[in-house]
Amino acid sequence: MRTPPLLTLALAACLARAGGFRLPLRASAAPPPGAAEPLFSAPLPGGTSGRVVVPAPEVLRGLLNDVLGEVRSAGFAAGATRTLQAQRALLQTTLALSRDAAFRDALQRRQAPDTRSVARALRLLFEKLGATYVKLGQFIASSPTLFPEDFVLEFQKCLDQTTSVDFATVKRIIEADLGQPLSALYADVDPVPLASASIAQVHAATLKSGERVVIKVRKPGVEEVLKTDLAFLSIGTKILETFAPELKRISLADITADIKDSMLGELDFNQEADNLVVYERFLRESELDATATCPLPVRELTAKKVLTMTRLDGVPLLDAEALRRTAATAGAAEAAVATALNVWSTSVVSCDFFHADVHGGNLLLCDDGRVGFIDFGIVGRLPPKVWNAVTGLGESFVTGDFEAMAKSLVAMGAAEETVDTAKFGRDLEAIFDRMSRVQPTVTVGTTTTASGDVAAFSTLDVDDEEVSRIVIDIINAAEDNGLKLPREFGLLTKQALYFDRYLKSLAPDLDPLNDPRVQLSAPGRSAAPALGDA
Repeated sequence: MRTPPLLTLALAACLARAGGFRLPLRASAAPPPGAAEPLFSAPLPGGTSGRVVVPAPEVLRGLLNDVLGEVRSAGFAAGATRTLQAQRALLQTTLALSRDAAFRDALQRRQAPDTRSVARALRLLFEKLGATYVKLGQFIASSPTLFPEDFVLEFQKCLDQTTSVDFATVKRIIEADLGQPLSALYADVDPVPLASASIAQVHAATLKSGERVVIKVRKPGVEEVLKTDLAFLSIGTKILETFAPELKRISLADITADIKDSMLGELDFNQEADNLVVYERFLRESELDATATCPLPVRELTAKKVLTMTRLDGVPLLDAEALRRTAATAGAAEAAVATALNVWSTSVVSCDFFHADVHGGNLLLCDDGRVGFIDFGIVGRLPPKVWNAVTGLGESFVTGDFEAMAKSLVAMGAAEETVDTAKFGRDLEAIFDRMSRVQPTVTVGTTTTASGDVAAFSTLDVDDEEVSRIVIDIINAAEDNGLKLPREFGLLTKQALYFDRYLKSLAPDLDPLNDPRVQLSAPGRSAAPALGDA
């Protein structure tokens, strides 16, 4: 069972070669008294202070016991099956890369491929390896504070679209998880899925009461694959930290633990149902439920592998033409953007979590006029230090006060030395000046309706790669000024940039700072620390 750990080792090596993780390094700890000397030690290439070691026999025995424990927890049969799947994925990726001229030429010249080519190769491999690695790719894409630029940009393209499971299998899963025949649970279920991803697929259905719902069903075998892959990731981490002890300073074990907790949490749909209830309660208690909504779980039809939730009907904010056709008034699109921004910014400081993927497909203008938030697959939670700086950051972002923005970022991050906020502010201003010159793409075309009529359509394209580049530029500017930003910053800023695009395209006359429909700080919550105190 070697292939997935080697993939993990290869990823870590590529990341180190490309600039490595961006986490603040912990101070190197001295070996405990009496610790066995390694059998061999040599400096890592590239002029770094790290070393590669061959540990003492007792350390190797401890590593072997840890690895065997992980293998036993995953199951030998599952591990063997997953290894065969990984080898097939590796072969398929190799064949695909053999058709890539740049990658092939580099290998023929016996040169290491550049970082961008390596990132592309890993992204293709991750997609073929399935659920765990697709989620890992999404983690990389959403963590520009941790991973090099080429990896973040490439993994934006990581597709979570897989072949759907046949309806007979879906029916068996629903009946086994809910304990009753399908006909006793629902009036009808559409056998054709609305969507299919690596972990689950979604079907439209109708309850006995006549209410329209959607059913999210976990695919068979996903849990076994995830647990096996996560065991391999843990093994890879242990091997890396054993043979390259300096890697302990970049909190690799903490990153692996975060990934493990996040992925295993997604397996239990009861947890997602709880999140929906929490978000609905936040909307209600914040008196936002008249203008915004989210799906609600049907508890008696929800279990570990099945989530039944209310269906929201509407058009996505991406569909500009449909918004204009649907809008009852000329200002409906602007009102939708104002509502979405108000709800999201309020949730950042008033809810247990915030929606961390507000691209236009996950925001709907519902038929009842409210804004609908869907797909809470990626959410963010703020530690107190980050939370206390958010309000000041939001206000300075809207007003264009870049030195104030710099001070808020200093309050949010970990500074290795005194930060020159005036210089940092000028660097930020240059980044946002470049951003202001780039406009979203509006695609216009025609389509034929079911009745044979020709109808026009237009869609708003907010380039994920462009948004990620801006976030990376800000992170690089922070690091150049001696500041390390937490991962949550990347999630927050990416959402803010999405809203900036919606404002420019759908609500160009909206002034978020002065519009009464948008409250950038929640009542009853403490604001950011005084900017002069940064």
